[in-house]
Amino acid sequence: MIENDALIWLENWYTSQCDGDWEHTYGIDIKTLDNPGWLVIIDLLQTELENYKFDEVSIKRSNNDWIHCCLKNGKFQGAGSSFNLLEILNVFRDWVESKNDN
Repeated sequence: MIENDALIWLENWYTSQCDGDWEHTYGIDIKTLDNPGWLVIIDLLQTELENYKFDEVSIKRSNNDWIHCCLKNGKFQGAGSSFNLLEILNVFRDWVESKNDN
């Protein structure tokens, strides 16, 4: 797997949601955390994913290697340590692709 494949996939997913309206209210935020780490928030309202169930993912390998992903208030929320951004994006991708297979 190419390392930036998750980012390219996310760009394509975001673009597919943009319909002239959605992107004016909703979107994707990627921020840093002070512990250090990442916070990824992806709006799901008014997408085909807004009513799908997501099984929370919580993995702690060490204090410097962890992720926590859940759905909250119509948003995918993923947090993780500073080396886990791509893993968070891949959790979202795997979930979306599993819904597309149904």
